Amino acid sequence: MNKKAIMYGGGNIGRGFIGALLSQSGYEVTFVDVAEGVVNALNNDRKYPVRIVSSTGYEDIDIENVLAINGKNEDDVARAIANTDIMATAVGANILKFIVPNIAAGLRKRFTETDRPLNIIICENLMDANKILESMIKTHLTFEECRLFDERVGLVEASIGRMVPVQTEEMQDGNPLRVCVERYGFLPVDKEAFKGPIPQIMNMIPSEPFDYYIKRKLYIHNMGHATCAYLGLYLGIEYIYQSIDVPEIRIAVQNAMLESAMALSKKYGIEMADIMLHIQDLLGRFTNAALKDTCKRVGGDPKRKLSPADRLVGSAAVCIEQGIEPVYICIGTAGAVYQYLIENDMEQTEENACTVLYELSGQAENSPLLSRILPLYNMYRNQQSIKEILQAADMINQKHLKEIV
Repeated sequence: MNKKAIMYGGGNIGRGFIGALLSQSGYEVTFVDVAEGVVNALNNDRKYPVRIVSSTGYEDIDIENVLAINGKNEDDVARAIANTDIMATAVGANILKFIVPNIAAGLRKRFTETDRPLNIIICENLMDANKILESMIKTHLTFEECRLFDERVGLVEASIGRMVPVQTEEMQDGNPLRVCVERYGFLPVDKEAFKGPIPQIMNMIPSEPFDYYIKRKLYIHNMGHATCAYLGLYLGIEYIYQSIDVPEIRIAVQNAMLESAMALSKKYGIEMADIMLHIQDLLGRFTNAALKDTCKRVGGDPKRKLSPADRLVGSAAVCIEQGIEPVYICIGTAGAVYQYLIENDMEQTEENACTVLYELSGQAENSPLLSRILPLYNMYRNQQSIKEILQAADMINQKHLKEIV
């Protein structure tokens, strides 16, 4: 009997990463999406191409044994969930609430037909995604269904490291289903969250303690990527690979990632050498010109990126908690504040910057982060060079080192 998988979300990550891994692992993959063009094309072709790109060329791979269901067809989705062997979501954190009724309906039907466990791999950039999704689903279930949910449903968080940019017509190269991706394709998941046997999926790495991998992705990869984007936007640079090629930006990004690395090493007892290898790999991957990933995309939604536990403020908070000075992370945070004010047509003033940090980042007036971010923000506001901003950061670091010696 064919193994079956549901990939909820037929976008860049769904097709370009998770759905591809499931197909390559021997599953018949059913994509669920509301984009009719994608659904129809998948059902017509029963395959789609993934193009692995680098600065030196590309490799095309056909992902086969796939089909699709329109997410608006609630009965079809519920029936598929009831009969699948594994499921994954990659719809975007803001869309989860819209797919929850279909998931709940599918689980309800499944509970009446089988006692087999169902593991749902959550591939969303969202802290505590498992807890949030569980809470959402259970609002649609009865008390007895909630009991069965606890027994049979594993909500498995995943750390999505593969970079998949917005696909342009040039990248699609004549096929709207084509997804261009980088070669990196490992999928760390929460080993302890599975119910029943852990399925064998290509490049999936069950890991514990998984909280470290979530924080590493958010506070090193995503934070460094965002810092690169905001500094690039400040200079009017279009692409990430162009931004990281500016020596001052590379210094800022690398040092910000190093601050997070030191904090996470102390917090989780992870060898710095392992994290440094990860940072060097990321810096190399940021230079991939073939991805054509833009600073605008990576720096998009600064409101979310400035929230208390997200990549910028969250990583800086962990640094302070562990006695690490997060001055280079604060360069990226100040850049995000600067960009937020631009996007919301607000005047670049220290008062408005404070308001953003109060309201979006949860920083009180006496917050230690506020006193670090505002002087750097004022340098953006005064249109000072990145070299000058780095010099100011160095001075703050030297002052901190004298205080702790």
